[in-house]
Amino acid sequence: MKQIIVGMAVGLGLWWSGGALAQEEIVRYTITSVAENRMTEEVSLSSADITPASAPWTLVKETLHGGKQEGVEIITLDNGVLQIVVVPTRGMSIFQVTKGDVRLGWDSPVKELVHPQFIDLESRGGLGWLEGFNEWMVRCGLEFAGHPGRDQFTTNTGDTAEMDLTLHGKIGNIPASEVEVLVERNAPYRITIRGVVHERLFFGPKLGLVTEVSTEPGSDTFRIHDEVTNHGASDQEFQLIYHGNFGAPLLEAGAEFVTAARQIMPMNAHAAKGLSEYRHYKGPTPGFIEEVYLMEPWSDKNGQCGALLKNRAATRAASVHWNIAELPYLALWKNTVAEADGYVTGIEPAMSYPFNRRVERAFGRVPKLAPGETRSFTLDFGIHEGKEAVEKAEWRIEKIRDGRETTVIETPPELPE
Repeated sequence: MKQIIVGMAVGLGLWWSGGALAQEEIVRYTITSVAENRMTEEVSLSSADITPASAPWTLVKETLHGGKQEGVEIITLDNGVLQIVVVPTRGMSIFQVTKGDVRLGWDSPVKELVHPQFIDLESRGGLGWLEGFNEWMVRCGLEFAGHPGRDQFTTNTGDTAEMDLTLHGKIGNIPASEVEVLVERNAPYRITIRGVVHERLFFGPKLGLVTEVSTEPGSDTFRIHDEVTNHGASDQEFQLIYHGNFGAPLLEAGAEFVTAARQIMPMNAHAAKGLSEYRHYKGPTPGFIEEVYLMEPWSDKNGQCGALLKNRAATRAASVHWNIAELPYLALWKNTVAEADGYVTGIEPAMSYPFNRRVERAFGRVPKLAPGETRSFTLDFGIHEGKEAVEKAEWRIEKIRDGRETTVIETPPELPE
């Protein structure tokens, strides 16, 4: 039997920017709590139960069984237009978002939602992260992100030692310790899935991620709002990349990437060969070698920047907008291989580029959090259907550009030894 707790949203600036709901009534429903030694196997909530005056919506939590997905928990939020599938077991990643026959997601060769217990991050020279890689949105970080390889660190004795960093860090393979649903009982009736994920160890980082995925009933937009806190007593390096992955139907031969970039450069010599066509996509191409392009976006007077992927006919698109002060960099990953090998492109707002942390530190792109310090990140996503809607979404990005040119650096950066 479900227990629905109705309370006052006092001091909830943490989970909704600005604390605009500080005195509004909300519903809270706890799904998982390590602190309370509590986990609810199945949950079913709906507008009929909580917000009968809103557009219809439902939320269902279930546990998957069989194979490597055994024990994986998923939460599906259907706001009446969008279906958003969140995976608390995998660091609160988002498996996919669908609107009718438009999907934010891709067809990875990894077919199951793999439980972290079956992931060996150190396998294949630090590429084990790929054994569970099939989500639409997965965070890379928090202690480190980017390419695997060696890096230095300071031990508990104060000595300098080396460690092997694995691909894209650990946070995407850590189950959430706390998961709850929050629903506004008054308009606009925003529904939030909130999770807390800890990346911490003795003689190491003590980082906490509070993440929220939210939307309003009947909307074709949704938001990710994250806060990362250093719970340790010393300064702590951290990295964060929002690895958003798109396949069909948006990705196809003739699809186009749109952004307002101040600067762009290829990640390596191979990508440099395709630089003139970085905005355009091929169809599935057996033997295609991935290309990565590194960008610094332009922003508007409010610090907002954006990117968009549209199909060949410009009748469907997906967009993302964020604040450049929070995420100053953008990586575009093109991996238009054969469908069986994972035809996909990645649009990745980030705090740094996806080189190894050793490289990013040398370029001054690895910030530190002071003890107790928190940084916030907000990304707004939309799905756009019809030529008029796509044109409007693209115009919003061109307005950010405001006639400013893009500096194209044709050679990849020289990396430190």
